[in-house]
Amino acid sequence: MFLYVSGLRKAKKYDWKDSNMALFGSDTDRKVKKESAMEEPAWQGAGQAPGIKIWRIVKFKVTDWPKEDYGRFYNGDSYIILNTYVEEGGDELLHDVHFWIGKNSTQDEYGTAAYKTVELDTFLDDKPVQHRETEGHESDMFKSYFETITTMKGGADTGFRRVQPEEYKARLLKFCGTGKNIKVTEVPTAWSSLNSDDVFIFDLGRELYQVNGQNATKDERFKALQYLQKLKADNKGKSEVLDLEEDENNKGSFKKCQELSALKDDRDDDDDEDDDEVDESGSERSLFRISDESGHLEFTQIASGKLEKSMLNSKDVFLVDNVTHLFIWTGKEASIDERRNAFAYAHKHLQGSKHPFIPVTCLTETSKPVKEFEDAFN
Repeated sequence: MFLYVSGLRKAKKYDWKDSNMALFGSDTDRKVKKESAMEEPAWQGAGQAPGIKIWRIVKFKVTDWPKEDYGRFYNGDSYIILNTYVEEGGDELLHDVHFWIGKNSTQDEYGTAAYKTVELDTFLDDKPVQHRETEGHESDMFKSYFETITTMKGGADTGFRRVQPEEYKARLLKFCGTGKNIKVTEVPTAWSSLNSDDVFIFDLGRELYQVNGQNATKDERFKALQYLQKLKADNKGKSEVLDLEEDENNKGSFKKCQELSALKDDRDDDDDEDDDEVDESGSERSLFRISDESGHLEFTQIASGKLEKSMLNSKDVFLVDNVTHLFIWTGKEASIDERRNAFAYAHKHLQGSKHPFIPVTCLTETSKPVKEFEDAFN
């Protein structure tokens, strides 16, 4: 599904993990002026009413993402997502702004997304809570915005729009999970991608096949059926739909199906590997302090295991790592240098951890309470 051009290579998977993301929260970021934010066309009208707004980064520019594609993301791209809401009984507009990094997004794309997230925060008078999301490891808050999150291979230039049958490139989508947490991911169009535990949709444009593994859950089956009907509607009802069940007495019997004959024997060498899992083994909650009280910046671990909120103080910045989510907590009296370098320290810490892809959320001492942050101290 990737578009290859002579002399260019597909971005390394999670190349950002090994790179320097110090621009986020650095001097360069903080020099973004209110006037500059006001001149960004994409921000005009943003955050003025409750709802979700999504932009994609294209060649250093912020571009609108079509509403009909909300919840659909390409793993070769980076996006900015703004959620504006009003709390029950209140009238003030509140905001959460996320930048989402696809596994194969380029440094230019995710760097611009991080930079522009700060700019959007400036545009909205520093009211938003900022979050970093990575493909496959999205926070519960982020996932709550969409009925389904679908991750597709390639970049948005490949398009979700329907095309002529002779031009259509087949896609194989995997539905995996339970309850509301059904993850939809494009996987290589190969026999080895199928398994007995999940549900798949084989999308050939004019033909749509729901492929049910014998151990698939009813939630996976139902979500796939809903998705199938939407695909059919996108194609104006012209697609033929067929259900395929794995033989309970013959595991892997899909290979006998003529309908799946277009699948390759195996994955190509450049096909994506499975998602990186968060490794929680041997890990425990930890608390770090960023302080320049000594005259220069120091990054120090001050606790692990059981954490107490009394360990935080207004004069410094702290990283709270609960293994599945990292929080940057900024005291109201923290210095400019401490604030500027917080995300760089967070990134470096995660690089050396067993869970580098977990969500990151930036909070201030005066931010509204966040349950997962509060739970880290219980």
